Amino acid sequence: MLGGIAAAVAILLFVTAHEAGHFFAAKATGMKATEFFFGFGPRIWSTQRGETEYGIKALPLGGYVRIIGMNPLEDVPPEDLGRTYREKKFWEKSVVVLAGVGMNFLIAFLMFWGIFFFNGANEAVPVVAQVVDESPASEAGLQENDIILSIGGIPIETWEDTGEALDSVGPGPTDVVVLRAGEEITLATDLDENPNIPGRGYIGFAPQAQTVDYGVISAAGRAGGEVWNGIESTFQSLYTMFRPSSLAQYLGVLVGDTEVEDEIRPVSPIGIVSIGSQAQSAAGFLAILAFINVVLATINLLPLFPLDGGHFAVALYEKLTGRQANMKKLMPVAAAVIGTLFFLGFVAIILDIVNPISLG
Repeated sequence: MLGGIAAAVAILLFVTAHEAGHFFAAKATGMKATEFFFGFGPRIWSTQRGETEYGIKALPLGGYVRIIGMNPLEDVPPEDLGRTYREKKFWEKSVVVLAGVGMNFLIAFLMFWGIFFFNGANEAVPVVAQVVDESPASEAGLQENDIILSIGGIPIETWEDTGEALDSVGPGPTDVVVLRAGEEITLATDLDENPNIPGRGYIGFAPQAQTVDYGVISAAGRAGGEVWNGIESTFQSLYTMFRPSSLAQYLGVLVGDTEVEDEIRPVSPIGIVSIGSQAQSAAGFLAILAFINVVLATINLLPLFPLDGGHFAVALYEKLTGRQANMKKLMPVAAAVIGTLFFLGFVAIILDIVNPISLG
């Protein structure tokens, strides 16, 4: 329960931080921001502070900052001339539109850094935890607690080295050198081909895991790696989500079929709260929240108007061509992007209510 409440509060903070990035960047570059809201639709509460109205709206599906001149079809009052988005230089526009995703990436990085610096991480090591029955490892006589020293003459120091060695050696006869009870032993094996990675050898054992501590610098490096992995994972998920077979499953949800494959399932704030309530550890919970920031930032970076990346693409086009973009031609794109996001959001809400996510 507490995890779910914390997740809900975190989502609110992440959205607010994203919009705060736009807001403070606009202020720093001399643009006029008249609204700063969490949510969309009817106003629930608002207050005026200086030239900006701050508040909350009924639909908690995001947030926005209204910057004068950012809406291409907006008529700008004469008194606001000189402070509009459309009048600013390319670098100023870029700072404003990318500041939101920058905030989300920064939050994700700091959260991952905190996890690794204060908590360390359980990482696989090239030590045998379990041997798969009737596998090349079993037939070669590999045993629990054997330390893998080399595969096919390639030295093994980390678990990642194991995969690289199996890629290089491939399927077929090879030698595996292990350290067993202080003694080096050479085992002759005949590797199968990995069924999931063609060309890679398959030996058949599970590695042990151990807690690895990180210092300030190494934690930063690992945090940066996790952010990058999150970006790659988001793009892979987007690719699979927009395949015809995936879209057919989403349409099926609208007619009552709530069986959607986990790898293409969209998640709403309701689902995030549910995931938060099931987290087994503080570190795991924070890692989920950090990954959410990466996903939000990556999606917003797509060069599709009216996403942040779309605004940047328009500004870049105008800078390179010296011509003002015909924003009326982009309105159908904006409508399609917004419609797609609302469709996926609606499907996600149905799934998260009717068929809640279970981490078990």
